[in-house]
Amino acid sequence: MNAAATAAADPPLVVERVAKSYEFDGKVMPVIADLSLTLGKGEIISVVGPSGCGKTTLLNTLCGLLVPDTGRIRWHGREVRGQPQNVGYMLQKDLLLPWRTALGNTMLGLEIRGVAAAEAQDRGRAVLDQLGLHGFADHYPSTLSGGMRQRVALARTLVNDPDVLLLDEPFAALDFQSKLLIENDMLAMVRRGGRSMLLITHDIEEAVSLADRVIVLSRRPTWVKAVYDIELGADRSDMIALRETPEFSQYVRRIWADLDVAVQ
Repeated sequence: MNAAATAAADPPLVVERVAKSYEFDGKVMPVIADLSLTLGKGEIISVVGPSGCGKTTLLNTLCGLLVPDTGRIRWHGREVRGQPQNVGYMLQKDLLLPWRTALGNTMLGLEIRGVAAAEAQDRGRAVLDQLGLHGFADHYPSTLSGGMRQRVALARTLVNDPDVLLLDEPFAALDFQSKLLIENDMLAMVRRGGRSMLLITHDIEEAVSLADRVIVLSRRPTWVKAVYDIELGADRSDMIALRETPEFSQYVRRIWADLDVAVQ
């Protein structure tokens, strides 16, 4: 098997016994302790854990913004220094540039990569349309609702056609209706493109409704406490109907019990 075929056979992301600490006031504060996980091709994983357990630190380590103290992170079978290629990273804040239109913000990554202006505009408009923003390409962020701004931020991530999405609570500030609508559109695009996705969230219902697997983290220093394979039937496009099933409620209750969120 040649190198290209071997890389294609490897999971997009493998985390092996990663640990990460910070130094604070002359003391070492462990945040991640001996954590391992695998994200398969086309798989969606949600990661939940108690507040302050190190979920964002984990995501920043995976995308190369932080260096682990020990352990290995492999992207498509290779250890990568710095930020991995073909990985889209989306934060809770949309971070849109106020002086650029929705289309201008969406095209930003393509412009940086040197994609021709006409092609960048066509790709940007296509993704905005797919995310329900047809007719809003020329609007500035100040004229858009919170949900629409997050759709632009998602379009900016997806227009670069990443193999993997890393999401850090991108919809936490949205109202329930806006959250369900954008999640439904995002899920359709991720599934249709055969992408892999890892979502950090505090919302257990969001975690269960979107993911193939839910990983529950322990308190800090965090490790994988439990893993749930989510089986809710073939059609998961109706978010409301999904949340009304007995299986959905059972997963939510079990994961909530695993979180151990009582104040110590």
